[in-house]
Amino acid sequence: LHNAIYDAWAAYDEKAKGTRLGFGLRRPRAEWTAANKRQAVSHAAIVALSEVLPACQADFAQQLTSLGYSPTDTSTAAMVGQTAGRAVVDYRRSDGANQPGGYADTTGYQPRNTWDKVNDPWRWQPLCVPLPPPGATSCPGTIQQPLTPHWKLVTPFSPNALPTVQIPAPRKTMADTVDDIIRESAGLTDRKKMIAEYWADGPGSELPPGHWNLFAQWVSRRYRHSLDQDARLFFALNGAMLDVSITAWKVKYGYDFVRPVTGVRYWKAGKTITAWRGPYLGIGPLQGETWQPYQRPGVVTPGFPEYYSGHSSFSAAGAAVLKDFRGAAEFNASVTLKAGSSVIEPRTATHPGTPAADVTLRWATFEDACREAGASRKYGGIHWTDGDYYATDIGKKLGEGAYARAKQLWEGG
Repeated sequence: LHNAIYDAWAAYDEKAKGTRLGFGLRRPRAEWTAANKRQAVSHAAIVALSEVLPACQADFAQQLTSLGYSPTDTSTAAMVGQTAGRAVVDYRRSDGANQPGGYADTTGYQPRNTWDKVNDPWRWQPLCVPLPPPGATSCPGTIQQPLTPHWKLVTPFSPNALPTVQIPAPRKTMADTVDDIIRESAGLTDRKKMIAEYWADGPGSELPPGHWNLFAQWVSRRYRHSLDQDARLFFALNGAMLDVSITAWKVKYGYDFVRPVTGVRYWKAGKTITAWRGPYLGIGPLQGETWQPYQRPGVVTPGFPEYYSGHSSFSAAGAAVLKDFRGAAEFNASVTLKAGSSVIEPRTATHPGTPAADVTLRWATFEDACREAGASRKYGGIHWTDGDYYATDIGKKLGEGAYARAKQLWEGG
């Protein structure tokens, strides 16, 4: 979407080079009007969106009409946008994302473990969701399938950035690692619970890349961005999001590392630990094999390996792009989460719910938001410390690389 928008916008800029057609769409200076730019990027957007979400084409056409344009428009600006959009769509049709059978695996990946048996405690285990009682012999819910193991094959935005990032191996000293995550669980406060929930970005939400697009929208409104600024900002930001997703999934299925829910239950089986015991049950003693992360019952933990954290790398990349684009680290944003608004421990007729009082999360800088997003995954029992720490470092480098690549293009290089 934002690649198509950028390429259409570039036709009306003095320096900018398109990603697919170079300077081939550049229009005469007399046509460099705000009206032409708006019309071109709107038509580019509908081409890209209709390709990705064909069932929603009527909705997109209605939105286009509401902006004062026609889906059948053949004016110069409209054709510039449509040409730019089609060029991007045609290029991306064979970029490795559209696997036969949709998201079916073509890489041969097979989990070492099954939902009911841990054959290798260092490897990812697909779960039965919701979690059944220990010792269950049948899954009453849904068994996780490994999500998008082929994603490492997708063509990146910054082709030179990914090979230069060094990925260390996760630690294999589980005693301290497991104890760390148990301490996080035992230390859950209302504030930490709400941090875990605010940043969860699970199924049915905008997901982590979308979260940083929401932040970018807020920045755009706050600083009254022009179309020129937003065409560049969202182009760089989403190029970074793509590169992070490819790198993270390459690493995830390369190391195939165990998630905390499996690690804690395996290494603490038969032992009494102190941790969060479940919705409304507070912190207290429980058997290690019954431990659960602070997540919704229908989520538990994502359907792919742990190392490293996608949330942390997406957030670090987003923070890097926004910082570089603004030329400053200041964010100064906040969100207030109302008392009893938890989706895991909501207010009921018999329970005040979580949090007991309103909780306000504040981020003075983009990096503050990034660090909190990473910490949220440890509070929620989704990631180990290594998965957050290394992902933050790698995401920052990928974000800086994507921004440099985007800037090179809009400066004509």
